[in-house]
Amino acid sequence: MYTTQQDNGVLNAYAIETEAYLAEYPSAEQQQRYLRQGALASLLVTGLFLVALAVS
Repeated sequence: MYTTQQDNGVLNAYAIETEAYLAEYPSAEQQQRYLRQGALASLLVTGLFLVALAVS
């Protein structure tokens, strides 16, 4: 951890910054997984909305 001391005695501790890297494009399997997760999330939200509508 990198620490500096100001003139009035206050310490400033700076976190070490990690190396930046470029993201890789998702594979076909990951894209299918994202599609299934999105469909499941949409069904869940739609179901909750319909239940709330039916209860009110």
